[in-house]
Amino acid sequence: MERELITLGIETSCDETAVALLRGRAEILASVVASQTDLHEKYGGVVPELACRRHVETLPLLVREAFARAGIGKEQVGLVAVTQGPGLVGALLVGLSYAKAFAWARRLPLVPVNHIEGHLAAGFVARPDTPLPAVALIVSGGHSELFHMERPGALVKLGSTRDDAAGEAYDKVARLLGLGYPGGPVMDRLAREGRAVYPLPVALHGADTLDFSFSGLKTAVKNLVRALEKEGAPLPVADIASSFQRAVVEALIRKTRLALERVRPASLIVGGGVASNSALRAAVETLGKERGVVVTVPPLELCADNAVMIAASGAMRYLADPANPAWRDFLALDALPSWPVGE
Repeated sequence: MERELITLGIETSCDETAVALLRGRAEILASVVASQTDLHEKYGGVVPELACRRHVETLPLLVREAFARAGIGKEQVGLVAVTQGPGLVGALLVGLSYAKAFAWARRLPLVPVNHIEGHLAAGFVARPDTPLPAVALIVSGGHSELFHMERPGALVKLGSTRDDAAGEAYDKVARLLGLGYPGGPVMDRLAREGRAVYPLPVALHGADTLDFSFSGLKTAVKNLVRALEKEGAPLPVADIASSFQRAVVEALIRKTRLALERVRPASLIVGGGVASNSALRAAVETLGKERGVVVTVPPLELCADNAVMIAASGAMRYLADPANPAWRDFLALDALPSWPVGE
């Protein structure tokens, strides 16, 4: 059953429309993603109503493209998986409505997926033999969280951000430096070109907590920029980006190391859009060798929002309990803009 199951995955939680077809738990038949960066960059961030409209226009076209790329027919799908939350409520409703209609018309089971659990499932697509238990680090525009994972779907939160998430801090600092939106990729590139010469703060580094905080770092960069601008010289953007990135990565690694020391897992799984950051990827590999744990980080294309991770998470949940009546009783499902993992 597992090897033959084909899952249609749909992701519309924010500003990427994504569709995937997955065989079993990890064989990618097709994955298509339509970015909305061109739509939102002039506003410096995602405009929810515009995102929702673009999803409505794009989703049916991407479904058609995914089936064409996979070379299969819709009648071969055995399961539908869709992001139910967290995310922008209007955007979520577009994907959820399409998924419910597709599943209902074909009498298929439908599994609603938590977007954060999806990011963790991407690790198992990349490395199906990842040993458990694991410490899982999720780093994205809206989330900076640590979890203890006994098995897929069995997550206990160890720590989270008290204010800005790491990806959010990247975008805000990039805007401050005039680098546009989204800020993460350009900040990463500039950081590699610059020198980390400014001693920016690492919040909570000495505290006995697994929580993160990046708001103070953002303020410190703002104060640094103001001070440098008063000197009248050209702003050393690359050096500021490098100093900022060093502080972010150090904060993430300090708390992850502490989590590994407390939990003593078999592996470390990292997911989310910021997991594509070059400095973070290098740092977690070094940390894994230091602590003697397997490190699983998805390839770049599975770090940003995508539907492969949603299909994989849905397939894992379904295969663990295929007779669950909830997979058939899905018409009343509603979007969950706030959906803490484990609830």
